[in-house]
Parts: sequence; structure tokens; C-alpha cells
Amino acid sequence: MTGQNGSFHGSDIEKIEGIYGIRKEEITNFSANVNPLGISPLLREALASNIGAIAAYPDRDYASLREHIAGYVGTESRNVAVGNGSTELISLFIRIINPKKTLILAPTYSEYEREVTLAGGQCHYYALPEENGFQLDLGHFQEQLTPGISLLILCNPNNPTSSLISRQDMEAILKTCQQRDIFVLADETYMEFVGRYRDVTAASLTAQYENLAVLRGTSKFFAVPGLRLGYAVTGSQHVLKKLWELQNPWPLHSLAAAAGPAMFQDQAYIDGTHRLIAKERERMYQMFLQDGRFHPYPPTANFMLVRICGDKPTSEELFARAIREKMMIRDCSDFLFLNKEYIRFCFLKPEMNDRLAKCLLEGR
Repeated sequence: MTGQNGSFHGSDIEKIEGIYGIRKEEITNFSANVNPLGISPLLREALASNIGAIAAYPDRDYASLREHIAGYVGTESRNVAVGNGSTELISLFIRIINPKKTLILAPTYSEYEREVTLAGGQCHYYALPEENGFQLDLGHFQEQLTPGISLLILCNPNNPTSSLISRQDMEAILKTCQQRDIFVLADETYMEFVGRYRDVTAASLTAQYENLAVLRGTSKFFAVPGLRLGYAVTGSQHVLKKLWELQNPWPLHSLAAAAGPAMFQDQAYIDGTHRLIAKERERMYQMFLQDGRFHPYPPTANFMLVRICGDKPTSEELFARAIREKMMIRDCSDFLFLNKEYIRFCFLKPEMNDRLAKCLLEGR
């Protein structure tokens, strides 16, 4: 949902340009949650050197790309599917499961509800408790996993709360879902921003639980939303077979297939991202924690949800204040279970974060 009340998504930069009369090139986007380091240097080189790939169709099976993704994730290539961004894969998995009833944690990404509804299913929501910092109450949640549910969708880390489900809790959820014939779709779009994320990701659990699919994209961590490269990991060969049958031929263009593997091998870029985000995440959290006008929720990803204490300013007013200074934050008032007291912003480079903090903390 977008509009002049400030409820814009991170990709709505052109709408912002038209409404506020600010050139999009001048706007620092704290709403899109994209890696501030930009494109991986190795990927940039690979894109340039493989430009000729667009003269031919890509390998229909994307064998080399899937092999590189498998090595990056720690699985076998036969368990990997690729798609035109994680959005396409979300849609395909929902069509395959064809759920009559889907349970979704909330507040969260709205695309899940849209795809379930398009598939003719019904969405039911489990509200993450604000009083617990939007952290999942495992025991209470497991009680909601009734046999009537066909599909459970988890965004982990969750957007917009930046809260995280541990691997231990995820495995407990998977065991319960396995007993009750519930398929679990874990959207790990922001997982790679988490400190020591390999100890948290559910990707390794796909070897034990065939009722699990882990989805990731490259738009956020690798800062290439235009490349449209998403991937999924699941141990269910039955589900993968159905996905390949449903998917249009050549979902990825030749350049993504040829150059894509380079980013997964750019360890210097990956390590640099982890260092930058870890430092800025803690610094920004502490900055807002020390100001009594705001209540930040402990972030685990590359963005933070903040509640405004008191009646003023509202999320809409803070959005307007920031955009006047050519910075775009997320007014979270259109998220289910949130309201005009909540904003979200991602962590960029230190000088950018300082500008935003000054605007929000010192602005009047």
C-alpha cells in the first residue's frame, strides 16, 4: 500500500520523486534494506566479462549456477532451485502446496498473503507479541499449529521486526509441523546479515525435514535487485519436480546464470558486509536506546524497528521530516498489528547513518 500518508515501500522511489519533487538520485534510501556496499566487485567484473552470454539461451538446468549456490549454502545441487527472484519462488511453492489454510507470523511481508489469496487459500495470522520484543513464544505458537493448517510461512529474520527464530526453535517447529502434515516455507531473505548466521539458518535442516523449503534472494545482501536471482533449498524431490514442471522455461537470463556464481565466491565482500552491518547495527541501536522518545527493538538483520514513545511525532511526520532532508525511511503504519507509532530503517554507511540519526533524534 502506498500513498501520500508516507506508507511507501523501499522500491517506491519514483513515486516519492513525483510527490515530493526530489530527484530520486538525491534520495538516500533507508527503506529498501539493501547492502550499502553495492555490487560485489567480483560480480561487477563477471558481468562485464560475460556480456556476450546474452547472445545465447542459458543452460535450461542452470547446472553451474546451482552447483555454486549449493556450495555457498552447504547442500547438494539437486536440492537447489533457482527463480526470477524469491518472489517467483514464493508464488510457485504456494501453488504447489495449494494450501486451504496458511498460518503466517505477523507483522510481516505482505506478499505472502497476496500469493496465498491468489491461489484461493485463506490466511490466518499469529501476532508476534510486542511486549516480548516481537520474539516468538515457542510453546504458545506450537499450540496454534493445528492439523487444519497446510502451510506455515516464516520470515526469518522477520521483516519489519528484525526478530529471529533460533535454529533450535525452528527445529522444534519443524517436528511439530511434520507430525501434523504442515509444509514450512522459511523466507531467509535477510539471514546473511545475521551475526554467525550459519549457526542459525535452517538450510541444513532441509536434509532432515522434507516438509521444509528455505528461500533466499540476492537483492538485499548482494545489492542486485535488478539481477532477479532467487533460489530455494529443499530436501523434497517431489516438491522440486513439481516446481520445475510449473516454472516457465529459462526463468533467469543468461547474464545472471553466467555471472551470478561470482558473487557467492566474493569472500572479501561478504566479510566486509558482515563487519560493517554488525558495527552499525549495534551503534544505531544504542543511539536510539538512549533516547527516551524512542523504543528500538533489538535488531538481528540489517534494519531496525523503532516505536515512537508518546503521541508526537507520528510515523508519517517522521517520514516527512526525513524525506525533506532527502532520506527515505519506512512508515510502518500499514503493517498488520502495527500503527503510526512505528518506523523502520536499514543500516547504511556510518556517515549516512549519522545523518539519519541527527534528523530523527535532533529534528524538531
